[in-house]
Amino acid sequence: MFAKISESQISRAIVGEFYKWFNEYIVSDVIIVGAGPSGLMAARDLANAGFKTLIIESNNYIGGGFWVGGYFMNTLTFRAPADKILNELKIPHKEIEGGLFVTDGPSACSKLISAACDSGAKILNLTKFDDLVLRNNRVEGVVINWSPVSALPRQITCVDPIALESKVVIDATGHDAWVAKSLEKRGLLKLQTYGPMDVNVSEDLVVEKTGEVYPGFYASGMAVSTIFGIPRMGPTFAGMLFSGRKAAQEISKQFLRKEGVALQKEMAAL
Repeated sequence: MFAKISESQISRAIVGEFYKWFNEYIVSDVIIVGAGPSGLMAARDLANAGFKTLIIESNNYIGGGFWVGGYFMNTLTFRAPADKILNELKIPHKEIEGGLFVTDGPSACSKLISAACDSGAKILNLTKFDDLVLRNNRVEGVVINWSPVSALPRQITCVDPIALESKVVIDATGHDAWVAKSLEKRGLLKLQTYGPMDVNVSEDLVVEKTGEVYPGFYASGMAVSTIFGIPRMGPTFAGMLFSGRKAAQEISKQFLRKEGVALQKEMAAL
């Protein structure tokens, strides 16, 4: 019934194909740290816009808190106008009352993961963010290691990480804001930590503050809340999707501005 294939052929296919694409993404346009809803949304939009986009995720699964809502119940809530993005991603949903929508977590998460993958974005899961590549006061990549390395006994964890380069890095690591913390420990950024829950204030401010917070470094999702001291939003996800989209839009604008300046200089030199 099945094609006759040896174990060595299977191993060669896995190793060969993985390292082939991984080698291509050692230098990317954008590296997104964190594969939750804001990171996946940003990746999907950026890759669709033609940016070479790589997602780094420390877990073996993709989606973060998007699989479940609050209190281990996998019904997700969204406030209008997030229904427009749900329609765009073909995520089934229903309106519970005016402006409040619900959807099934596994369905929504799997659709968003699929959309990010279909756009051409690549994902390195089980990969832990270790540090940033910093040159001339600008973020130009990330330092990574296999996630299992950090779980090993200290005496055998002397496994050096490797570096990946990019033009832009996005912190989409949620409340932990791991990437931003690597700047803070060097005195380059001051984190405010997130405040108590206030969904109406939080979602608007998270989207409003999404953007570049250090040259070459952007924040999206709840990392924005931790950086700017914004109230937490709890188990609702409209702000996450719109924050990821705004990060992608801001990066696209920056690239277009740079291309425009470069073109003007080129024309002036003629």
